[in-house]
Amino acid sequence: MKFKFPKLNQVILLITVSEFIIVTAETLISPIYAIFVLGNITAGTAQVVGFSIAIYWITKSILQLPIARYLDRNHGEVDDYYSMVGGLLMATIVSFGFYFAVEVWHIYVLQFFLAVANAFVVPPFYAIFTRHLDKDKEGFEWALRSSFSLGAGSAIGGAFSGVLGAIIGFRSLFLVNGILMFIGWVVLLFLKPWIIPRGNLPVERVFVERPH
Repeated sequence: MKFKFPKLNQVILLITVSEFIIVTAETLISPIYAIFVLGNITAGTAQVVGFSIAIYWITKSILQLPIARYLDRNHGEVDDYYSMVGGLLMATIVSFGFYFAVEVWHIYVLQFFLAVANAFVVPPFYAIFTRHLDKDKEGFEWALRSSFSLGAGSAIGGAFSGVLGAIIGFRSLFLVNGILMFIGWVVLLFLKPWIIPRGNLPVERVFVERPH
């Protein structure tokens, strides 16, 4: 049977392209992050790497729950949209900040603010993507995100991480990271015409009745 690539709506296409660029940017850094801290940060140790990652995930995990709850209460996608683009712009600025980091406390502060930024990005990203899935194409569009945005983006970023790091230096990779994050942010700006205003979200929902 011949495979025909389904036509995508603008929202799914733009989010997928933006996330591909962002994931590529992030995976340029993730393989070399520990090496960067150990070799470029004063008193940088394996413990510093671990604590900084813990700061990020604890902060993000706690903050994104009330943020998601608030965005769910405000019907319409305008608040979701501004949360997503505002958070991503903040994450982009923080990414550039790593280029200038030299002390351990710089790393901790940057990881904290990166977590805050992404806490504003992740919930509305999933909400908008889910609402705009095409009927009878849901599985394909989630799979496309997994294969293209996450899979291909991670593969490209990971492959070029060590190569670029050896050529331009691990610190300079954060400049490349920030530039790519900014490009991904610009792509999201083109979503604005398709953002659903307050009061226009579909009210139909399918609820599964659960035993008490």
